[in-house]
Amino acid sequence: MHRPTDEPENGAGHGSAPMHPLSHPRPRPQPHPAPGEFPGHWTGVPAAPAGPWADAGETPDPGRVDPRVLGALLARHGWRRRGGATGRYSRWSPPGPEAGSRHTSLLVPESRAFPDSEDLLGEALTALARCPAPSAREVLTGLTVPSDEIRWWRDVPPGPAGAVPWPVQEQLRTAARGVLLAGALAVRGRAGYHGARNRRRAQASLDSVVVGAAPGGRGLTAFLPVGPGRPVAVRLYHALYAAREAVDYQRATGGMDAFDTAVEAGVSRELTEALVALVRGTEGAGIALEWSPAAGPPEGCAARPEPVEFSPGDLPALRAAGARYLTGEPSVPVRITGAVVRMRRSGPRGGGTVRLRVLAGAEVGHVRVGLDEEAYRTAGHAHLVGLPIRVVGRLESRGGFRRLTDAVDVVPVQVDEAVRDRLMKSLQEDLELFEEACGPGEDRGPDAAPG
Repeated sequence: MHRPTDEPENGAGHGSAPMHPLSHPRPRPQPHPAPGEFPGHWTGVPAAPAGPWADAGETPDPGRVDPRVLGALLARHGWRRRGGATGRYSRWSPPGPEAGSRHTSLLVPESRAFPDSEDLLGEALTALARCPAPSAREVLTGLTVPSDEIRWWRDVPPGPAGAVPWPVQEQLRTAARGVLLAGALAVRGRAGYHGARNRRRAQASLDSVVVGAAPGGRGLTAFLPVGPGRPVAVRLYHALYAAREAVDYQRATGGMDAFDTAVEAGVSRELTEALVALVRGTEGAGIALEWSPAAGPPEGCAARPEPVEFSPGDLPALRAAGARYLTGEPSVPVRITGAVVRMRRSGPRGGGTVRLRVLAGAEVGHVRVGLDEEAYRTAGHAHLVGLPIRVVGRLESRGGFRRLTDAVDVVPVQVDEAVRDRLMKSLQEDLELFEEACGPGEDRGPDAAPG
């Protein structure tokens, strides 16, 4: 996608590394794919085992590797096809200075139809594992667990020997993490501002993602296993294009309406903040998605997604959208069940504030609740006997949906003995910390005077 030309916000930079997009699959039967082609669905041997990366070996099992998938990954990561025996195998050499070295070239069979196919695949995988080219590790990663790839790059001034300073690399990682988290949050619900809602589950859904940095530190690649990670990749595909279109509309017309409709595509304050962090201090930045060649493109998505690029001139629109999302997200009526973990009030009588560890009713970890004197006393008694409480109120967007207002109907909740024992054990283990935390104005019980 064409990026509008703007003056850099901070310093000069270099052009981004070329992308290697993939095209639509071709009908079977099909020889070894040419560079940039999907291999299509392949059923010659069992598929690669599903599961977390920890279940996979260092080198993929040659008996489970599709030669056409291997060829597609080699082409994606810049390896060059240099002839071979037509109809039997192809020869590939790595990108960069080592391209002409025969010691690092690979022989990849066209199919598994020949008796020596598995041997050739095994030798190719071993050569990849020993190859010093960074692209070799990326190819092995894509083979180990079928994964969609998301690439980020930033145009930043070079450091010594072409590398980038440590803070610049950290900015890239922080921005990439924010983009992935925004996608994971959007999978669980569309909102202009997510705050603390669904954050724990969204973060947990990214546990299987692995990353690799590009040489020089200007780029980063995340590998999302197709099983748990594809919903995030698909949501980001739609959200990034919607954000790009909304920015273009705002820059052309001055209107922010496109950002309102972009919420349904997955755009949120979390995404706009991540994009601001990605672009700030650069001449420009971009994100590209590439689908797993083993799984093919998902329904409703282009087989060859074009990179989405942003420039410093886009920052005002992105910042304005983030502020709009923050103020526009309404409070949410909820009925929360939670365990009391902290209590505070200004004197021995009157209302106070309690902090609840949420057990049910809202996708947040903890909330603070303001209670009147009677409800505060009820919460204190429930805490002392190891029971959670249930409370009805409104989860406020201010502060990230971490505060419950208009609280009513505070009652202890009866739980089975196993749950109660766990709560009591947690109380006993945390009792010293709970007491130490109670300074002036905090209670150690429902009727305790301030310390």
